[in-house]
Amino acid sequence: MVNKSLLPVRFRLPLLGPVVFLTRGLQFNLELLLFRGPAALFQNTWSLRPQVKRAGSRRALARGLARAAVLLGLANLALCPCVLGWRLLLAFFSYAEGLKRAPGSLGARRWSLYARHYLRHFNELGHELRARLGRGHAPATRYMDSFSSPLLAVLARHVGFFAGSVLAVLIVLTVYDEDVLTVQHILTAITLLGLVVTVARSFIPDEHAVWCPEQLLQRVLAHVHYLPEHWQGRAGRAETRAEMAQLFQYKAVFILEELLSPLVTPLILIFAFPRRALDIVDFFRNFTVEVAGVGDICSFAQLDVRHHGNPQWLSRGHTEAPPERQAEHGKTELSLMRFALSNPRWRPPPPARRFLGHLQAQPEGLVASVLAAGGLVAREPRFGPPCSTASATASLLASLRSPLGTAPCAAPDSPAEPEDRPALSESRLRSLSRSALLAEVASAEMSLHAIYLHQLHQQQQQQPQGPGPQPAGAPKHPFVTTGSAARASQLREMPLGGWAEEEEEEEEEETMT
Repeated sequence: MVNKSLLPVRFRLPLLGPVVFLTRGLQFNLELLLFRGPAALFQNTWSLRPQVKRAGSRRALARGLARAAVLLGLANLALCPCVLGWRLLLAFFSYAEGLKRAPGSLGARRWSLYARHYLRHFNELGHELRARLGRGHAPATRYMDSFSSPLLAVLARHVGFFAGSVLAVLIVLTVYDEDVLTVQHILTAITLLGLVVTVARSFIPDEHAVWCPEQLLQRVLAHVHYLPEHWQGRAGRAETRAEMAQLFQYKAVFILEELLSPLVTPLILIFAFPRRALDIVDFFRNFTVEVAGVGDICSFAQLDVRHHGNPQWLSRGHTEAPPERQAEHGKTELSLMRFALSNPRWRPPPPARRFLGHLQAQPEGLVASVLAAGGLVAREPRFGPPCSTASATASLLASLRSPLGTAPCAAPDSPAEPEDRPALSESRLRSLSRSALLAEVASAEMSLHAIYLHQLHQQQQQQPQGPGPQPAGAPKHPFVTTGSAARASQLREMPLGGWAEEEEEEEEEETMT
């Protein structure tokens, strides 16, 4: 429902503009309303109510669901003083000690609750999502830190200077004479001045840092796998940063939203949710399938490219889904690829198998050149001695098909014997189990495919292409760069399925020459 934008969590306020509001309190109320409450659409944990599956009952169910939302909102409004007091006490006892020990912790960032739903793959387990978002935390932090306000930096420098000067004088006086500590409120002043200095320093950018927002955003995409389409080519815009801040918010903003939740949640349930009630009932009726031995599940969980694929995400020729049944942001295709990499023993159905074979048939050198162009892959010690970015990426992909510990640094078609290839370090192998190592390599391959699918989607949006080869003079593929992948640089812009035919034609031309 988050993927199809059915839940009332996005709003446009007069002064603040687009706002996303999803807290743990609101999520609990939505789950109670849809799944566990007396008026829920599910009669138990595995099956819908029979009337939900009948089209003639949709309006009656929508009216009942809207009425239940209003009653639940009124109940939240009546309990608001108690819940708000509990939230204030919980926040104070949870963060007071940490704030005293590390005053800058409120300026740290975390993935919002909305981001955890927006970025989550279909059928992705909770610990897998946390691991993936954990890997994307550092690149996302660097991207957000690349934006700085010159005016705010000047103010922070002046405030930090004056607060630091007074703090230094007070510290010197306390060292010179201990009786200074007996002065009333002197300890309070020292604590507050230290807090002001710490906060001011967080707004002063590093004068030696050089940022490339586009490259940093591509690094974020490599880990989180989903970014809005209109961010492409606009990574340096303030609007993109503001939208990214909705997904990757300050911890202070998270605490503030949780404190405001008892006040805002009743308003959303009373005024915003009833307008979505009919669409939500239709969603449960249209996107529910019954699986023997399991019960009623969301049809998106089947990762069916044929029924939920999007032609602009490499599903052309593999999907029959109308626009209203397509998953947004390429989630079906990316979720299918992630599930296949995370579960190598899974035997997908024929449509999914054909799509996966279609995607994995891409030349490894092409993907390597993509990441070499964007600077997305840097050499890491565990992959052996230094080598080129393209060959390191290709060797990483080749390691999926080679025995454990034989990740070559040379090109995949190098004549070197397996024992001559640099292997993963012994300390790294000892620290990681076989399953953990395979999961790490599968995560790296998923990052490559996520970058590839997003770039291909962007290209198809800008210039739709047909199933056949492009005419002479057509623009080059956006991923292909000169240098590391000479073979890939000769490919023309064409659908993924046309690469094999193009290679055969070129081989025939070379033979004739």
